Amino acid sequence: MVVDGVMYTTQRINDVIALDAVTGGTIWTYAHKPAPEARNCCAQMTRGLAVLDHKLFLATLDARMIALDARTGKELWNTLAADPKEKYAFTHAPLVVKDKVIEGTAGGEYGVSGFIAAFNVNTGKQVWRFHTIPEPGAPGHETWAGDSWKHGGAPVWVTGSYDPQTNLTFWGIGNPSPDYNGDGRLGDNLYSCSVVALNADTGRLQWYYQFSPHDEFDWDSAQIPVLVDLVWKDRPRKVMLWANRSGMFYVLDRTTGEFLLGKPFVKQTWAAGFDEKGRPIRVQGAAPSKNGTRIYPDALGATNWYSPSYSPRTALFYIPARDNSSSVFVKGAELPAYHNGQLFAGVFPSRRLNSGGVYSAIRAIDPLTGDKKWDYRLTASPFRAGILTTASDLLFSGSPEGAFFALDARDGKPLWQISVGTPIAAGPMTFSVAGKQYVSIQGRFALFTFGLAGPAR
Repeated sequence: MVVDGVMYTTQRINDVIALDAVTGGTIWTYAHKPAPEARNCCAQMTRGLAVLDHKLFLATLDARMIALDARTGKELWNTLAADPKEKYAFTHAPLVVKDKVIEGTAGGEYGVSGFIAAFNVNTGKQVWRFHTIPEPGAPGHETWAGDSWKHGGAPVWVTGSYDPQTNLTFWGIGNPSPDYNGDGRLGDNLYSCSVVALNADTGRLQWYYQFSPHDEFDWDSAQIPVLVDLVWKDRPRKVMLWANRSGMFYVLDRTTGEFLLGKPFVKQTWAAGFDEKGRPIRVQGAAPSKNGTRIYPDALGATNWYSPSYSPRTALFYIPARDNSSSVFVKGAELPAYHNGQLFAGVFPSRRLNSGGVYSAIRAIDPLTGDKKWDYRLTASPFRAGILTTASDLLFSGSPEGAFFALDARDGKPLWQISVGTPIAAGPMTFSVAGKQYVSIQGRFALFTFGLAGPAR
């Protein structure tokens, strides 16, 4: 983030660095050392910060929310939200809404029971908590067989979005646990693999939509809810665009949760379509089996946590997509047993490439129809860089081979490229200081910033 010429960024595990946004010079650093028992399945790191006035907010691997003075890096308050011994963890950037800072917990692969919590920005006191697995007596609890809800996962991997017009905040919820064997958690397993719309003041659920009922493919809804105002069938509507890990592109009414459109944006073999309420219709036999079942897309998904983008100028939705892949999903002979602090996932699927190999692409979709308009293909997979579009019809992104590039957002034609010498697995951002515009991208071990030249004279 850049505020008043100062760039705030993070490095693993929980370090915060303030830089001069023009020169890259260090202004101050802050390092939080997580508790030794803190652990996450996939990355020991934080994915960003939030800011309000002169306060920065850091969510840590040991499930703490910390406020810092943005001018000095001094710690202002430090709140423990959950027990890291049980492998609760915070990994994504918080979201500030009014006088609250909101964060969701990771730890699903360790059998936690997920939640989203809001904290007062001035005191660090928890204001509300929403359980991503309904507890006994709550609507949706019946979608978990027996006591499976106690360790059902449903974590939060990616920062949500906020709509000030409706005062709703939207969050994607991760997979149920154990990931790849659902025999012990029969039912739809709400609110896993869903988007939930919460009242930002109270945390009360307003609506939800479940992308993958009773998921056994690890298709987390770990994507950013993109909020767009469209004219939908001759009627102005506030919608949400969502490209899901399952290979489906969705349009939902963000005020009511009404299902408007669902359509594959890559090859998929698990769903035959949708019923009248928008529930996906599972293809018979599209489930894990002892002998293995080949499913498109594979466990890495058709997309993942990488940022998509919508441009109101082109009216296109841009997806970091992964196509032409397949997997074999295998159930173990026995149900996995839960042990506190240990992985609780089931047998990981073995992956098998199809004859066409695997490729990634930036895929431009018309959100009114779900139709593909163009592709920019990359040879390496998976493609983990986010996408940035600008008002000058530029599209910035990066590749696993270390290329940082710009495309014409209208047709996908390449305009500029530079090799930064390290794989790119982050989203670009742009900012202005003293009237000059810059664009930045973070590689594996370095941050790169480029000045944008004005029109030729």
